[in-house]
Amino acid sequence: MPGFRVHITGSSIVGLGYGAAAWYVGDMHPMTCTLGAGLCAVAGMMPDLDSGPGIPLRESVAFAAAVVPMMMLHRLQQTGMPLEAIILCGAAMYLAIRFGLSWLLKNYSYHRGMFHSLPASAIAGQVTFLAFAAEEPLRRYFVSSAVVLGFLTHLVLDEIWSVKLGMFGPKFKKSFGTALKFHGPVLWPNLVTYVLALALGALAAGDAAWTEKLATVKRQMEQAARPYQQYPFQQWQYRR
Repeated sequence: MPGFRVHITGSSIVGLGYGAAAWYVGDMHPMTCTLGAGLCAVAGMMPDLDSGPGIPLRESVAFAAAVVPMMMLHRLQQTGMPLEAIILCGAAMYLAIRFGLSWLLKNYSYHRGMFHSLPASAIAGQVTFLAFAAEEPLRRYFVSSAVVLGFLTHLVLDEIWSVKLGMFGPKFKKSFGTALKFHGPVLWPNLVTYVLALALGALAAGDAAWTEKLATVKRQMEQAARPYQQYPFQQWQYRR
């Protein structure tokens, strides 16, 4: 099984490649590319949140507790909340993730459960999409896809390390097939995972449609205002 250094190194390399490709090929803003690369690197630790107390759980939860409130800042501002309420909401999210989520993971998760699955990677991307409420839809898709890519990098590395080359060909360990999977051996985690994935998917689809609509209205308003910008306003003067 690959360790923490292997996972964080692999997801960091993939994140750098993903960000660089978006910059040079997709003409994405450098700051957005940097954010996507960083989230991809950190997402490489997410599947090991079910491994119990250790570096992956401690670092991932601490990072999420700090970053998620900042990603939600723009969405909270869109609601028209006062500054004091936004600060309180950010503090509440930090405490909920830092202590509440950490407690749930320590007491109600087991290693190589549904955290190591393809539906879990979809959930990670959907949560990121809903939290990162950028006005441009392409930026939201890029950032959420970076998290999914980092998550999948971890799963792929787990499967690669489950195959051992011997003198008579490859040998498969007992852990082979437990990372890239659609369901686990226990019923309730499967149900919870799929219900959560479907619910978040519906929310993300509705939010994406609303964001696309707002982006279209904004472009139409900019196009309508463009002819007036070409002719500067001149104050009318009365002549006898």
